[in-house]
Amino acid sequence: MRELPLTFVRGFFMGAADIVPGVSGGTVALVFGIYRRLVATIRAGSLAIGSLLRLDVRGCVERLREVDWGFLIALLAGIGTAVLALSHLIETLLEDHPESMSGLFLGLVAGSVVIAWKLVERRDSRRALVMAAAAVLTFVLLGLRGGTSEESVAQVTDPSLLVFFGAGAVAICAMILPGISGSFLLVTLGMYSAVLSTVNERDLLPLVVFLLGCVTGLALFSQVLHWALEHHYDTVMAALIGLMLGSLRVLWPWPMGVESTALGAPEGPVLLPVVLMVVGAVVVLGVELLSERIEGRTVEDEIEDLRA
Repeated sequence: MRELPLTFVRGFFMGAADIVPGVSGGTVALVFGIYRRLVATIRAGSLAIGSLLRLDVRGCVERLREVDWGFLIALLAGIGTAVLALSHLIETLLEDHPESMSGLFLGLVAGSVVIAWKLVERRDSRRALVMAAAAVLTFVLLGLRGGTSEESVAQVTDPSLLVFFGAGAVAICAMILPGISGSFLLVTLGMYSAVLSTVNERDLLPLVVFLLGCVTGLALFSQVLHWALEHHYDTVMAALIGLMLGSLRVLWPWPMGVESTALGAPEGPVLLPVVLMVVGAVVVLGVELLSERIEGRTVEDEIEDLRA
């Protein structure tokens, strides 16, 4: 029984990580030594959903028995508690201090890039090319979406329920990917502010639709992830790193923080955003080092187990 409170705490840290653009809940799971168990549990659940959709009730029941329910419920409770507790604070800080918060997020992403790069086993020219191509393509596409003027706003206003569903389906995939956070994908999609407001205002309909998208995306993507990690692990990680690097355009503090993909020269209070960039990177790297000492296992050890 002592394992459940510890799992709740780990879930809380995962939720806190995923609500902040730049920190990966998947990376937190890796450094806490629960990544393999998390992916196995999600995959068992997705197989149960697949059996149910095929009207294979007996198969669905058998798959559900394979789900580690105690672990999953404690973890989800921790994640949900963190989201509800921290979402209002994050939204307020983004509104009052957009440049400073963007600086912090950028530093967090930079630290995550370093961790993700350590997970690539074959750092050859092919992987470097994949990473560079993903970075350039993401950077250019974000620029086309947001325009070039300071008045262009990258975040979507008044999104439809279908957009909430799609955003949930895409963003939840980052929960089981090391190196990239769900909130970071929401920022890139322009849905971060909308989802955060929905949580804070307890707007149930779009929130439920978003969660349904999360369940759908997770059920589908867990199978793809299992196959991709088994057959093309280094290429997948290189592409993710490229996505993170290219998407730094969204987190550049000037102008308007995450509200614009326009790129401007530093202006106004410059010192605090720069300091927070450094702090963010140091925090991410420090958490990894601390967790390695506590758990006695490195991120690389966990990945090796996952691929075994």
